[in-house]
Amino acid sequence: MVAKTFGSAVSGVDAKLITIEVNVGQGTNFYMVGLPDSAVKESQQRVESALKYHGYRMPRQKVVINLAPADLRKEGSSYDLPIAMGILQASEQVFFPGLEDYLIMGELSLDGRLRSIKGVLPIAIEARKRGFKGFILPKENANEAAIVNKLDIIGVETLQEAIHFLEGTQEIAPLVTDTRNVFFNSLEDYAFDFADVQGQENIKRAMEIAAAGGHNVIMIGPPGAGKTMLAKRLPSILPPLSLQEALETTKIHSVAGKLGVEAALVAQRPFRSPHHTISDVALVGGGGNPQPGEISLSHNGVLFLDELPEFKRTVLEVLRQPLEERKVTISRAKVSVDFPANFMLVASMNPCPCGYYNHPEKECVCGPGVVQKYLNKVSGPLLDRIDLHVEVTPVNFEEMTSEGKSESSKSIRARVSLARERQLSRFSDSPEVHCNAMMPSHTVKKLCKINQAGKVLLKTAMERLGLSARAYDRILKVSRTIADLAGSEEIRVEHLAEAIQYRSLDREGWAG
Repeated sequence: MVAKTFGSAVSGVDAKLITIEVNVGQGTNFYMVGLPDSAVKESQQRVESALKYHGYRMPRQKVVINLAPADLRKEGSSYDLPIAMGILQASEQVFFPGLEDYLIMGELSLDGRLRSIKGVLPIAIEARKRGFKGFILPKENANEAAIVNKLDIIGVETLQEAIHFLEGTQEIAPLVTDTRNVFFNSLEDYAFDFADVQGQENIKRAMEIAAAGGHNVIMIGPPGAGKTMLAKRLPSILPPLSLQEALETTKIHSVAGKLGVEAALVAQRPFRSPHHTISDVALVGGGGNPQPGEISLSHNGVLFLDELPEFKRTVLEVLRQPLEERKVTISRAKVSVDFPANFMLVASMNPCPCGYYNHPEKECVCGPGVVQKYLNKVSGPLLDRIDLHVEVTPVNFEEMTSEGKSESSKSIRARVSLARERQLSRFSDSPEVHCNAMMPSHTVKKLCKINQAGKVLLKTAMERLGLSARAYDRILKVSRTIADLAGSEEIRVEHLAEAIQYRSLDREGWAG
């Protein structure tokens, strides 16, 4: 007898339907075909032990399991449960009247308990798209799958529960979650707030501009000046995630297995801060079965690289293409996978190896040429993609002990959201452009026009400060964002002047 169950394989951030066909006939061997990896092949031992634990038997006949389509590689241990169900049906130990109405996934332990799996959200989306009645999966993953409506989410803890449910002898109520309600109630849950930051008003202003225009930013200053503290608070002033952005972000975290047991939709913008020892593949993504890297996990959020010059040169160089394309394409011999990577890059660094170059009180002990050599660890092409260069100075004692309240993230976020709305209205004809930082060069010329006084100022700045030609477009984009924050349709001279001061690393002889 041939039995069919349905599972799914995750490719990139999407899922593909897998049909698991089980045939029990004359013979004695166990065969699994359809390009299974080692983890899938080992399911034979887990399934046999789980079946025996609950009083069922593994057929002592020829068992053939086909995972179709046969030319797609199957990986992981999440096929245990559908294989077990197929074996029970094919060997006529149990009859499941509605087996083909459900997509089934789950890893079995030796005593028949179910362990959590990765990639549940894209699988649930595929199940609904294919018209399945429901999705049977480990109870730990049920909240994540319940994001998808119009699909019965049946969370089970053991193999026995799944068997009784499909037999019709046990009722399990589908898990229902009010996704929108949960999502909108979690939007304001930020761990960090700008109200906690004393002083550093010029840095807060730079962060507000970066958030309003989606600009990449680098902070340079001595240790203990507050660079990391300020970076951690940046997500709290970014516009709240839309429901569509939240779904995209949650899919990526689901595929990577980064969602907790009780997780539903990701409601806050991600903040990822990888250590400087990270490898190229861990940052960009990859592997035999391509998995998302840190830049995809920070999609719709912030990627923070602390101590930028300490990262390996090759790691930093792989950032260049994703910063421009807003996606990562990982190609293998048989498969090519796209991962989204629309993130804000925030970097910080010391001005020199000892950390005290240009410090107002402490003396730098680095030798001649050492400072420039340290700064040269960060390549020009990467700096070219960073719009704001901000010098961070230490907070003095009076500011640190001040009793005055700093402005909260909520009030800054209100201004940022207003500026983003102006930009979305301006780019309504270009759906791929969402903020000023994403403007292509031909759009910059059209939308960032400056008057004669502005041209004179920009020319003077480029000549006197030794600004490079590559800074020209960046200055115009940032000045457009500053004008949006001020509610101005035109880029005025004061907007340009403020944008120019955020190109400190372009100045000739900055490290003197």
